[in-house]
Amino acid sequence: MHLHGFYWRVNLNIVKNIAKITLFFCITFIIIFLTAMFFKFLSLRVDWAKVLPQRPETAQTLMITAAHWALSLSIFTAILTAMNYIVRRKFNPLISIVCVLSLSFLFSFGISIVLDYWKNVPASQSDSMHLGGKGLILYDDMNKENDAFILLNGASDPFGPRVTVIQGQPMAHQYSSSGVSRLPPIPFGDDNPLFLKKLSADIKFNSEIFKQKFNDGIIQYLFYVGSLIFMLCSIGYLFKFSAWPLANLFIVTLVFRGILSFIVFFNSQEMQTIIGAFLNSRLASSFALPLFFLCVGLVLNAYSLLTFAAKRRSPDDI
Repeated sequence: MHLHGFYWRVNLNIVKNIAKITLFFCITFIIIFLTAMFFKFLSLRVDWAKVLPQRPETAQTLMITAAHWALSLSIFTAILTAMNYIVRRKFNPLISIVCVLSLSFLFSFGISIVLDYWKNVPASQSDSMHLGGKGLILYDDMNKENDAFILLNGASDPFGPRVTVIQGQPMAHQYSSSGVSRLPPIPFGDDNPLFLKKLSADIKFNSEIFKQKFNDGIIQYLFYVGSLIFMLCSIGYLFKFSAWPLANLFIVTLVFRGILSFIVFFNSQEMQTIIGAFLNSRLASSFALPLFFLCVGLVLNAYSLLTFAAKRRSPDDI
């Protein structure tokens, strides 16, 4: 009778802790996803308005692009935040990893399906946004010739009368332009640090891989995204390196940045050529990175489970 009550209490604690992990992960993921999507949409909207002439675009397309970017960011940050929570609460690593792994893939695959369906829904075209009035000066600081254009009618008429300034030549006035020359983007304050720009670009690259794998089929998507999520769920022990939470958070942040950089490096054209030559058609190069993720995740999980088994745990922990 006492044994039955003990197992009933243990099972109840398991259910409670799983519910806690599920609630924490869902709230964290939703907050990060919606916040990241909102700010990325604003960024894309401004970038779209800076390019002249403005290309046909819809708010729906920008939101879908922002959602893909936010999904890539949310997968990383929500998993790492949940693993920190799990380690601090001393939950069972095996059950916790299975729970977070299932929720992560459910969110990732579910949102990908919704975005794939959403892009096929007809949408009205966005209204044009014009930054800058008459006499707008466009200057491309990346151009070696340092060309500059002064649009006399402003951004509303990019192919209208203009004054062209070319280094070493007198200023030239044009009554109209055929639209062949490419105009620099509208100048806009950009004080973002370089590492944030690079991080945003790497997250975008990872989101493009997610979309590519989704378009390639469910098997490709399941293998790549599943292996990546599995590895991310396996690095929870990194939060145990120090008793100072900020130190552990700094370490995991470096790991997060390192994984993104490694994905970009691994998918570069040079690395794909080297890997293809090494595998010699024995295995498709697209499977090499997911296999690496799986191997790293298995090693980390084996270490974590052995460490957990070596310690005495109370029956209240799942």
